[in-house]
Amino acid sequence: MAELMLFRRDASGRDVELSGSTVALEVALQRRIEAGLEQMLGVRFLASEYPTGPWHRGRIDTLGLDENGSPVVIEFKKGLDNGVMSQAVSYLSWLESAQHEFEVLVRKVLGAEAAKSIDWRRPRMICIAAGFSHHDRVAVQRLPERIDLVRYRIFDGGLLGLLLVESVTGFPSATSSRRGRKRATAADNVPAAPVISSPTGGGAVPECLWALYAELDEALKAWGEVEVAPLRHYIAYRRLVNVASVIFRPRHEAILVYLRLDPDTVGLEEGFTRDMRGIGHLGTGDLEVRVLSAADLEKAAPLIRRAFETA
Repeated sequence: MAELMLFRRDASGRDVELSGSTVALEVALQRRIEAGLEQMLGVRFLASEYPTGPWHRGRIDTLGLDENGSPVVIEFKKGLDNGVMSQAVSYLSWLESAQHEFEVLVRKVLGAEAAKSIDWRRPRMICIAAGFSHHDRVAVQRLPERIDLVRYRIFDGGLLGLLLVESVTGFPSATSSRRGRKRATAADNVPAAPVISSPTGGGAVPECLWALYAELDEALKAWGEVEVAPLRHYIAYRRLVNVASVIFRPRHEAILVYLRLDPDTVGLEEGFTRDMRGIGHLGTGDLEVRVLSAADLEKAAPLIRRAFETA
């Protein structure tokens, strides 16, 4: 099992490992993460302890909407979680049957624009626990649902550590509301995302950008495990949160990469990097990097590395 280790340098300059522990009360973990939900998980908060009605007979710990517009169910366990599969299926089943209810909630909490942007193709469950059994981690790979298993630890000094130990991308939902299908159809006018497993062979990538995108894809996946999610308008490269978003501009033979990086820490260069704070754009990330050539990609490599190191 993946293990999160944290060290502090003492007065003699020696690194001493901090001992990790679990919370005494599950609700304490829930409230702490809810307070920093967008920063920690890239999820906008909607509701706590949300009832699923008489058929599903449960209360969802936390409901949210992630940065890609996907509905999110979050469940917390202070100890080892052995029931992630049944909970994932049950709560995501409820979510599918309660699309109108969820949209009303999003409209009420986040506004009409957020409600219009909901992407029902890949609802997501995040389970945060002290640990997961080997059988659950293997079995979760067999589920069609999109599930993230996140291990937590509390360290001395009030530090909270989160470690993504398993991430299953799932399959696009075959059953969506008529309203959801209309939205997907309208979005079909936008060039579809490529088949990521074969970036140079997908017809959705503009032919003039195939070779360049193949190199970019390799560079974005070079810094450890990363999920590549083809979305309606862009391709997200994510861990717990989006680290990079990729958009094609074939007319200009350019690829735009939006990185989760503070523009104030970057020496901006006209025509190459741009501060996108306060500027509406597809994808997520405050720093735009414009890639037109292999030379641009080489110049972008340190920025990509920094974005993944700080994610």
